[in-house]
Amino acid sequence: MQEFMLLQILIGFSILATAIPKPENEHPSRVLNKEPSNEEHYINSQHNSAYDHEAFLGEEAKTFDQLTPEESTRKLGMIVDKIDKDKDGYVTGEELKDWILYTQKRYVRDDVERQWKSHNPEEKEKLPWTKYSAMVFGDIDKQEAENYEKSKDNTFSYVAMLKKERRRWQAADLDDDDALTKEEFAVFLHAEEADHMKDIIVLEAIEDIDQDGDGKISLSEFIGDMYDGVEGEEEPEWIKNEKEQFSMYRDKDGDGFLDFEEVRTWIVPVDFDHAEAESRHLIFEADTDADQKLTKDEILEKYDIFVGSQATDFGEALGRHDEF
Repeated sequence: MQEFMLLQILIGFSILATAIPKPENEHPSRVLNKEPSNEEHYINSQHNSAYDHEAFLGEEAKTFDQLTPEESTRKLGMIVDKIDKDKDGYVTGEELKDWILYTQKRYVRDDVERQWKSHNPEEKEKLPWTKYSAMVFGDIDKQEAENYEKSKDNTFSYVAMLKKERRRWQAADLDDDDALTKEEFAVFLHAEEADHMKDIIVLEAIEDIDQDGDGKISLSEFIGDMYDGVEGEEEPEWIKNEKEQFSMYRDKDGDGFLDFEEVRTWIVPVDFDHAEAESRHLIFEADTDADQKLTKDEILEKYDIFVGSQATDFGEALGRHDEF
C-alpha cells in the first residue's frame, strides 16, 4: 500500500493542464497527473474508492455512473481478458503493470491530441504563446494583473495561474521561440513526462503549499496542505505519522523546513515506478488467496477498486466501445 500512496503524491500538477519507506497508513497529499478529487483518499486509514473515481474520471464519471452494475461488471471482465496476455486465467503483476503503462501512455496521447486540436484548430506546426494565452486567459494587461493581486479577490488565483503557465511554457519551449511544437506542447501539458521539466514541478509544489512565501515548506504548511483540523478535535494517527515522516525523512538537514532539494526528493523520487506501485496496490487489495496474482473473480469481487484505477483508465475504458 505504501508504494501506491507515494503514487498519489505525483497527481496534482498537470496543467488546468520518496523513495523512503513510509508507514502503511500514511496520508497521501501531493502527487504528478490529473486533477485531485475533493474526496479524501484514505478515511481512517481505509481506502476510499470514491477518491479515485472522482479524481481521475472528472466529467467522465457522470457517464460511467449511468452504466448499470451488470453492464459495467461485464465490461470490466472483458478488460481482464485483455490484460491476461497469456490466457492462463491469471493476471500477474507484470501483466497488470504492462496494461497500466499502456493506459497511461494512451491518456497522455489522447489528452495532447484533444488539447492541441482545441488550441490549434488550423493544425499549424507551432502554437504561439500569444494565441494560447488569449484563448485560455483572455485579455489581462499588466495594470489589471497588479490590481487583481492587490485586491486579493477571486481573480488573484487566475492571474497567479497565468504566471505559472507562462513559466511552464518557457521551460517547455526548448528552441526559445515562444511557440510550441506539438511535442513541446505535450511536455507543457504533462511536465511529469520530461526530465527537464522536473524543476518546474517541484517549484509549483512549493508555491502551492508555501503559505508565507518564504520559498520553503514548514511543518505547519506541510500538514496544513493535507489536513484542516478542527479546534478541540483529537489529531488523527496518520497526522502524527506524517509529522514523524517530516522530521525523520523529509527534512534531511533538520532545520524545520523543506527546501527545494528536499521537496524534489519527496515529490520526484528518482527510483519511483508509477506503474509498479499501482500494480502492487491493486494486487494487495484484490489478492484474497495471497498468491500474488489475480483471477477474474478476484478482480470482479473488488470491482470498486478497479473501476477507480488506472487499469481501466480510471473507469473511462469501461465506457469505450473500441476497447472490446
